[in-house]
Amino acid sequence: MRVALFVTCLVDLMRPSVGFAALRLLEAAGCEVVVPDAQTCCGQPAFNSGERRAAVALAKKTIAEFEGFDHVVAPSGSCADQIRSAYPGLFADEPDWRRRAEALAARTWELTQFLADVLKVDAVPGDFAGSVTYHDSCSGLRSLGIKAQPRRLLGTLPGLTLKEMPEAEACCGFGGTFAVKFGDISAAIAEKKCINAQAAQADAVVGGDLGCLMNIEGKLRRMGDETTRVLHVAEVLAGTNGKLD
Repeated sequence: MRVALFVTCLVDLMRPSVGFAALRLLEAAGCEVVVPDAQTCCGQPAFNSGERRAAVALAKKTIAEFEGFDHVVAPSGSCADQIRSAYPGLFADEPDWRRRAEALAARTWELTQFLADVLKVDAVPGDFAGSVTYHDSCSGLRSLGIKAQPRRLLGTLPGLTLKEMPEAEACCGFGGTFAVKFGDISAAIAEKKCINAQAAQADAVVGGDLGCLMNIEGKLRRMGDETTRVLHVAEVLAGTNGKLD
């Protein structure tokens, strides 16, 4: 099975360890993984800001670069959702591009969704020892139905204990450009999320979208919490736990 890894902008620029962890997981599951060199942004920030022309241009670029693979996998519910849910609607007046967008959408998955639902893996390379609490990101949960999959995969690690936080499904306040445009509201939402995460008394907060995790970690540190780790689920499942190796 030939799989393309869509790295995502935040992973590429802010935490490449997540991309390497995703690569390790996919290869451990028996996939031939390709990382297209020219990939950039899925266009979600432009789309959410009403910049349709830019969103369409980036969608066409992504479609052209990724349509030659059996599957496309992203360590991000929001980016996977952009390709699966938004791309076809961008091309209502361009039938050929709409067909190509729909074909790509049908083969695009969030990482834990792909591992659990498509490959049905029952073992991962990780060896995490400790407790985690899981944050459900909005796009993955509400648009793609990602809830049980990461928890099922985390449950395969014998040394890991999952401690659910109150309101695990509540937004962290990031929301991409929302955090920039409505900073005070975003900060208040993030504080509530962090209080709930701390209530779980876990060693680490884990999630599937790096934007959420950066927002949560930043708020935790500003609240004086220097001990709670914040990790992408790929890093935990792969056993890299934030390290590039």
